[in-house]
Amino acid sequence: MTDDRAILQAVAARRDDLVALTQDLIRIPTLNPPGLNYREICVFLDARLAARGFTTELIRATGAIADSDVHPRWNLLARFDGAGPGPCVHFNSHHDVVEPGHGWTVDPFGGAVKDGRIYGRGACDMKGGLAASIIAAEAFIDTHPGFTGAIEISATADEESGGYGGVAYLAERGYFDPDRVQHVIIPEPLNKDRICLGHRGVWWAEIETHGRIAHGSMPFLGDCAVRHMGAVLEEMEATLFPLLASKRTEMPVVPEGAKQSTLNINAIHGGAPEPDPDYTGLPAPCVPDRCRITIDRRFLIEEDITDVKSEIAAMMERVRARRPGFTYEIRDLFEVQPTMTDREAPVVRSTAAAIERVLARQADFVVSPGTYDQKHIDRIGRLKNCIAYGPGILDLAHQPDEWVGIDDMLDSAKVMALVLEDLLTG
Repeated sequence: MTDDRAILQAVAARRDDLVALTQDLIRIPTLNPPGLNYREICVFLDARLAARGFTTELIRATGAIADSDVHPRWNLLARFDGAGPGPCVHFNSHHDVVEPGHGWTVDPFGGAVKDGRIYGRGACDMKGGLAASIIAAEAFIDTHPGFTGAIEISATADEESGGYGGVAYLAERGYFDPDRVQHVIIPEPLNKDRICLGHRGVWWAEIETHGRIAHGSMPFLGDCAVRHMGAVLEEMEATLFPLLASKRTEMPVVPEGAKQSTLNINAIHGGAPEPDPDYTGLPAPCVPDRCRITIDRRFLIEEDITDVKSEIAAMMERVRARRPGFTYEIRDLFEVQPTMTDREAPVVRSTAAAIERVLARQADFVVSPGTYDQKHIDRIGRLKNCIAYGPGILDLAHQPDEWVGIDDMLDSAKVMALVLEDLLTG
């Protein structure tokens, strides 16, 4: 029996363990926001990996965005050192999940198994990928006791809200320094035959229009900020959205619609604050003197962030030129540059070869429409040899009745195990 057959058989033998581990992870509702049960899932994983010989560390992102004594941002880092020095392969998964929302036909935190699928919030995004990386690492360790180098597994906080209490915090403290870690795989759900090389850029900002408060029965004595924002939205439709649709990228972004620049209006609010849910009265009759939208601008590797921001500023100036008394503010929230790992990077070549061996077809190279924690590994950690690869269908993320296929998890675990074999044994 060849080494390849031995490790593939070792992964296949762990099918039931893979299912049970995924279910256990789903059943810990690590909701973000606000950040529930982060320590609980880290303690669970700590016990699992420490029992297998990993050196483990629970790390609270003290002082990071959203960290508090009520909802502390906990992360787990586990490391298994081989028989001698060599490269380190790091599997990074986020443990937080978004709210279930409405429309579920199963318990979102039940981990139900039906027709070869495991259902639950976070099943594909990305507790199935986390479980697959653990199974792959354990199978590799058992079949290659004399390997050189190291394997790391991390479960990190807050990816769904930017990753600042997770990977960013660890990267700032050197955990992803290229002298310490050489290869990173993030098991995001991008299909088992795809290697994700990176992501588009993002700029979030708030646009606020100003007005003047007055009695709602005499709006002519005030200045309605909502009407001003209506003019902004009209200008977006007339000029900005057509401009963005004309921008195309050579990046292999999926799905097809994300090959162009995009902008989403995440939220809009004008006038008095929303009343408490138990308030039964009517609102006060006031002309709104403030209106605010939050925009989510995704840009391409061919674009410059300065130009991206200038397009919005120019749009606002066009509106101002047509509306007497029109004033506004643009406030930056955050920005991330596009990133794309070279196809000839070692972790890319190794993963592509493993996909072909396991699935008998060539890997597809893609770029994500949205950012994920690679942005911090690249920008802060300065580590370029990083990809996203994991089981699951991206379109199911954040949806009701989210699921991950058991066979897909098993195949992905086999791919990950072969990558370890290639990178840590040559």
